[in-house]
Amino acid sequence: MAGVNKVILLGNLGSDPEVRTLPSGGKVVTFSIATSESYNNKEGVRVEQTEWHRIELWDNLANIAEQYLKKGDTAYIEGRIRTEKWTDKENIERTTVKIRANTLQLVGGRRGGESTESGGQSSYAGNSGSSNNYAPKAAPVPMPPPPDLAGGNSDDLPF
Repeated sequence: MAGVNKVILLGNLGSDPEVRTLPSGGKVVTFSIATSESYNNKEGVRVEQTEWHRIELWDNLANIAEQYLKKGDTAYIEGRIRTEKWTDKENIERTTVKIRANTLQLVGGRRGGESTESGGQSSYAGNSGSSNNYAPKAAPVPMPPPPDLAGGNSDDLPF
């Protein structure tokens, strides 16, 4: 049986990222993102509903989040849902749902009024393999303008 486990979120950070350094030297960053939607209820009253999502980033993505993300920032996240079961101090079994991100896109300009060259967005993605080595996504290549075909010379057409 095949399945797909993919989550795409665009939201605002509810707190500064929490950074943990593992004994191996790797890093894990966690934070919450709020996503909101608005709709009109049966009475015609505008209602806004907010959902909170716990995000987890590893290694290089964790380094990027630690360096660039702050409370209130807008971030685009792609990842997969992870459910973890654990027992608390009172011996009660708990369940936590997290999004383990493999793509992080910083949305909006840099602090201090500067904007990034990519229109205020920076993208970072994890490799599709099982290792946690991450590399920045390549920037899109601009397309050349189409040839001016108003001259009517069909011999210059490439097809």
